[in-house]
Amino acid sequence: MHSYLITTPNFYGSTAEIFTTKLREQLKKHKPDFMLLRDKESGNYDSLAKAFLELAKEFPKTKAFLHREINLAKELGAKGVHLSSDMLDKVAEAKAAGLEVVVSTHTLEDVLFAQEQGASYVTYSPIFSSPGKGGPIGVKALEELIKEVEIKVFALGGIVKEEQIEAVEAVGAFGFASIRYFY
Repeated sequence: MHSYLITTPNFYGSTAEIFTTKLREQLKKHKPDFMLLRDKESGNYDSLAKAFLELAKEFPKTKAFLHREINLAKELGAKGVHLSSDMLDKVAEAKAAGLEVVVSTHTLEDVLFAQEQGASYVTYSPIFSSPGKGGPIGVKALEELIKEVEIKVFALGGIVKEEQIEAVEAVGAFGFASIRYFY
């Protein structure tokens, strides 16, 4: 079961020094396979991206992704980019830039489209209850989706306990992604 750590300024701070100190602690503790710099609020994404990717060098087994920023990911040498569900039309552009691509999805149609476009992975959410994300779709819906697609699927949304990780692994998820589990 692969793990995908997603950052947020709420937990990690919005200055490069505080951010990298807190993130380093979590990377050492959890040893995720993937990590994402997700920051919609701080206004200094470029600065955090540089610090994030510099820190990533200390953890060469963890693939580092930037959120939405295809050109910045390529410029700074990120492994990939995580595109929002409203950016499904940007998969080819990100692939042409030599990046692995994760796409946020919420429907079977979105997952199939991301797969057709050549995305490397998708997150499918919300599996469990998660603040501000609407009602959970549940593990059964995840299982049904996995049977219909070939792309690697990360379960996302409300995953904060080992039992939840075990549940999504049992139905064939490639991995799980979370913010709160890793903090």
